[in-house]
Amino acid sequence: MSLTARQLLLATLDRQLLLERQRIDVAEAVRRICALQAQSPASPYVALWNRIEGFAPADLDAAFADRRIVKATLMRITLHAVHAEDHAPFHAAMSNCLRASRLYDRRFTSTGLSPEEADALLPALAEFLGEPHTGPEVEEEVTRRFGEHAHRVWWALRTYAPLHHVPAGRPWSFALPNVYRSSLAPSVPTPPESAAGVRRLLLAHLRAFGPASAQDFARFTLLPRSAITQALGELDDRLVRLTGPGRAVLFDLADAVVPAEDTPAPPRLLPMWDSTMLAHAGPGRTVPAEYRPLVVRRNGDVLPCILVDGQVAGVWRATETGLELSSFRTLGRPAWEGLTAEAAKLSALLADRDPAVYRRYGHWWDKGLPVAETMVVKG
Repeated sequence: MSLTARQLLLATLDRQLLLERQRIDVAEAVRRICALQAQSPASPYVALWNRIEGFAPADLDAAFADRRIVKATLMRITLHAVHAEDHAPFHAAMSNCLRASRLYDRRFTSTGLSPEEADALLPALAEFLGEPHTGPEVEEEVTRRFGEHAHRVWWALRTYAPLHHVPAGRPWSFALPNVYRSSLAPSVPTPPESAAGVRRLLLAHLRAFGPASAQDFARFTLLPRSAITQALGELDDRLVRLTGPGRAVLFDLADAVVPAEDTPAPPRLLPMWDSTMLAHAGPGRTVPAEYRPLVVRRNGDVLPCILVDGQVAGVWRATETGLELSSFRTLGRPAWEGLTAEAAKLSALLADRDPAVYRRYGHWWDKGLPVAETMVVKG
């Protein structure tokens, strides 16, 4: 079966709950869409507002508080919010990658400690973090063992140890200093556990972002090709192979559905680092190639984007006067009517929490963006 670019776009939007908001529990929504990048505490809230009918921020507050949704370092070695039942297998999938990113980095190797000595700390760390502690408190505890090396040892452990972040209150549940708690068995996953985790993560990725290529999964996770190839082989009877534009080999779940090509895609205002813009290797699915350098910056920042007919057409930001929507091309009246309606609703959500959300990233606008049209929607 061969799929068009439009069909692939609609499939992703459908599975990401972006074709139509759903009346769904916040934890189940997070499970459905695999993971929410949570580098910025506000982003999971804005992401779910785009996807859940009648979304109430307090519901996500509660899900974080009672640990139905957990925040931890996972895919791409960055913070994600995931369903609690997915955390253990996802961590097992990513453990080797997370561990290698720190234990073979000069910042750790300069301590003179071996990876095995770092691993040997995991049980004591898990015991100490049976109750929540801030990062400085953990570092103080590690200092008792490693003195001047404590900062670099903790820098490594906080990335690959089985921990999650503990919510600390409004406006977006998490704030500095980070608070940590141990979450899983204090050991490095075995090879069978890691392989099982990769399989589960691959299935979750296809369920949330498919059809997708092996390269797409590698971009989303940073897992090595060998682990991905092994998982694809072990899941062969549960997957189907499809062909995309340029005859790209794609994989999907055998029972997955692709929407009809004429399905409309409503306007959306995505948060920074929305996963739909980070789940595929090349531009074109949701981000036109010419706009990718504008919204995915070289330092890794991914700007809050406006979607028109399912694809990025510009960016948005909060200002003192309201939400500023800026398009990279001229948009028609129907598109602007839909976007401004969404902006008015998002302004209402932000008003009670953080009207100047993402304020620290305003320098990207200050440096200049090729804006065709701008509209400010007052809160």
